[in-house]
Amino acid sequence: MLPSRRGRPARVTAFAALLLVTAAAGALAGCGDTGGLRDAGATAAARSPARLWPGLPPASSPAYDIGEVEHARVEGVAVPGGDIRGADPVAAVRAEIAAHPDDYAGAGARYHETSARMADCGTDDPENTEDAGDAGDAEDAARDGCPVLRPYYRDLTGDGRPEMALGFRLLPGRLTAVRVYTVEKDRLVRVMSYDDAVSAVELAGRAVVVRSPSEVAGYEYRLQWTWDADQRAMLLTSDEMLRADDGGDGDGGGRTGRPSPSASASSSSSASSPSPSGDAP
Repeated sequence: MLPSRRGRPARVTAFAALLLVTAAAGALAGCGDTGGLRDAGATAAARSPARLWPGLPPASSPAYDIGEVEHARVEGVAVPGGDIRGADPVAAVRAEIAAHPDDYAGAGARYHETSARMADCGTDDPENTEDAGDAGDAEDAARDGCPVLRPYYRDLTGDGRPEMALGFRLLPGRLTAVRVYTVEKDRLVRVMSYDDAVSAVELAGRAVVVRSPSEVAGYEYRLQWTWDADQRAMLLTSDEMLRADDGGDGDGGGRTGRPSPSASASSSSSASSPSPSGDAP
């Protein structure tokens, strides 16, 4: 047996020698990785976080109102039998427009074209609704000219009942509004609201993920909202800048700098463009 080094048990040295012999035998036999143990090299030393400017007074309130919690009853929209699938998505958008005339009414309003095109929307047709995961390649717009996109349904709160994910175009610009609605005591309640230039909207489990273009080539913003039972709302739980899966060209698509998450055109509204979100496993 080889003599052990000072401070190291002999069994460790013998085991290391055995590994070397095994590796050499594998190489001579023309084999690749045999799946045995392999030295990963030195492990980086763990370092605790270094706090900067410890004398800086802690902030007691946020600098900006970014609308962290959205929980608003939608007036005038019926929910027959408490089933959100019976609520009219077009009526929900019309109710929001009526509640914020400064953003939608008149030629000087920033989204005046959205308001004008609502005349092209009728009441919602069940054929234009989808469970998330069931949608095919059909056009997202419910009707020609109508800015309201097809609604999707999925249980996002974990109560066994579906919520409605809805989007509509904010015209004449290139923004999209993303909304999530639930039902409380047979009333329609908006629990998520976000406006942005949107690349895609996805569901990941019970979370809503919004992808938006970045000014940095090859990168995108990914924001995630997750249901919070205490706040009774979808909260922004992740806001990241990541490399785009498709290696996009970084076209800002109307975004001018990173906006405050959820900073909306009006009151607590903040939206983005809805794609798949609905009620499906």
